[in-house]
Amino acid sequence: MKFPGSVLVSLFLFVAETAAALALGSTYRAAGDRMWLALTLLFALLPCALVQFSLVFVHRDLSRDRPLVLLLHLLQLGPLVRCVEVFYIYFHAGRVEEPYVSITKKRQMPKDGHSEEVEKEVGQAEGKLFTHRSAFSRASVIQAFLGSAPQLTLQLYISVLQQEITAARSIFMTLSLLSIVYGALRCNILAIKIKYDDYDINVKPAAYLCIFLWRSFEIATRVVVLVLFSSVLQIWTLPVVLVNFFGFFFYPWILFWKSKSPFPENIEKALTRVGTTIVLCLLTFLYAGINMFCWSAVQLKLNDPDLINKSQNWYRLAVYYVLRFIENSFLLLMWYLYKTDIYLYICAPLLVLQLLIGYCMAILFMLVFYQFCHPCKKLFSSSISEGLLRCFKLLCFPCKPSKCSTPTEKAELKSPDSTDDAQNCYKTNESQNGNPHQSVSSNA
Repeated sequence: MKFPGSVLVSLFLFVAETAAALALGSTYRAAGDRMWLALTLLFALLPCALVQFSLVFVHRDLSRDRPLVLLLHLLQLGPLVRCVEVFYIYFHAGRVEEPYVSITKKRQMPKDGHSEEVEKEVGQAEGKLFTHRSAFSRASVIQAFLGSAPQLTLQLYISVLQQEITAARSIFMTLSLLSIVYGALRCNILAIKIKYDDYDINVKPAAYLCIFLWRSFEIATRVVVLVLFSSVLQIWTLPVVLVNFFGFFFYPWILFWKSKSPFPENIEKALTRVGTTIVLCLLTFLYAGINMFCWSAVQLKLNDPDLINKSQNWYRLAVYYVLRFIENSFLLLMWYLYKTDIYLYICAPLLVLQLLIGYCMAILFMLVFYQFCHPCKKLFSSSISEGLLRCFKLLCFPCKPSKCSTPTEKAELKSPDSTDDAQNCYKTNESQNGNPHQSVSSNA
């Protein structure tokens, strides 16, 4: 039975970030900055309330009618209750013989084109630990992108305006960045486990390292770009944020309406149609919040029973990163053109170059992860390099000019010397095309 280390990490980030937010809020209160105090407390308490909501209603913390647990949830102590229960189960597992076990069947990763199905006995304690880990993973994603991401953006924006980074604020921003990166990492792992639920998945340390570096560069550069743009063009900040957010929020619904599928009824048997609509709206709300700052790794598909698109679409991934790179470049250009005196002692071209290189580094680590470190890369129908190459050829095909015309046309229009060149070009094309059977065998 695996040690529940992810539960400890999630709880530490949750408690540390909340405590740091309250401490920083007290400094804003002492300084008389009521607006910064209100926004700091809002972004600290909103994800806490959503985490409690997730634990209560989605993961059924109150299914046994425990009033003490309800009171602790109202006091925002639900994760502490779960953590205590997790370690109680972990340290008492194996001491008492379990009354029953369940049998799970998982397929191993293919070796030499063959995949074996292995049966595994899962005890009651291990099943409960799996449920708790899933609950903390989802809570980490909610905490990261509905609390930590806007909180980090806010605190960095305040630091730019005040031209000062205090010790309390720097600690708070570091915890927020770690929380976002960890939430993005858990989102990647959840996406892999949902897509390949039939397989026994083992994520290696190299994969964790690639995801951590990928998400760190991607999120850090995205937050800095948003802060720089909002510090010089405040009036345009809200339109940029709303277009991004509502674009990702309505995208799954547009695909659902275009598919003309019936309304999903099998999300939760106890939910009514109104309750199902609320759950789907909250899910798309979280999906939009994730895509505001980084690639979500999970594509919603509301007409699917699992609500997840399990196909590997490299085109959508490529389009997202191309458009995001263009958007970041445009926002940096606007900042460079309209920068104020507060950036007088900053080398603006160097900063722009560093941010663009940082985002390219994120894309590089993402490519390394999908090409070499993904635990299920053997199940891909095509590698990411092949998919991106096809996408690049598709985008460049309309712009590709014809290099040489037919030999007969060349002979009529050009001199004998150019006729020889045309024949050479024709021979080159013939050698590239070749015999179909020959090209097939060479590709094989």
